[in-house]
Amino acid sequence: MKQPLGVILAGGQATRMGGGDKGLLRLGKHCLLDHVIERLSPQVAGLALNANGDPARFARFQLPVLPDSIEDYAGPLAGVLAGLDWAAAQGADTIVTAAADTPFFPADLVPQLLLTAEGMTQPLVLSATPDAARGRVRHPTFGLWPVALRDDLRAALQDGLRKVVLWTDAHNGREALFPVASVDPFFNVNTPDDLAQAEALL
Repeated sequence: MKQPLGVILAGGQATRMGGGDKGLLRLGKHCLLDHVIERLSPQVAGLALNANGDPARFARFQLPVLPDSIEDYAGPLAGVLAGLDWAAAQGADTIVTAAADTPFFPADLVPQLLLTAEGMTQPLVLSATPDAARGRVRHPTFGLWPVALRDDLRAALQDGLRKVVLWTDAHNGREALFPVASVDPFFNVNTPDDLAQAEALL
């Protein structure tokens, strides 16, 4: 399988942070988005940012900015679709998505997703971590997605589908299980308290 392209999902509304772009919040000497780019870029063949509104606010990152093509904020799947359409234009077969507010995700995210996808005609894999109560927790903004299913996803979104796992389960998506050490690798910044915790972890 060819190396996937990477798409950072930054199209959320950040309501619990008071609105604005969570990815532009400071964490240490850099912003959250800097940390995500640094972690994802070595793992993929190219990188883009899914975000809505004026793309000029992301100009310093020098990345393509992909707005949702589905109106009325359709959630992360709309960002996935924007990434798949961009990847199709690049001649790519797959993308890997990562959230802009999750600075500590695994440095081997892409290799493990690709390993889990071996043998799949349409490689569709979500990240997951073990959980004592529920067995495992899926992290639907961190996944491997096939360009071949983009029109199916577009139709599902236009029909009102919003839940990632409903769509991935319908296409026999797999899960790549990542260990949790002292820090949950998919810890994400939703609130000011989370940002303070991320500073401590950094």
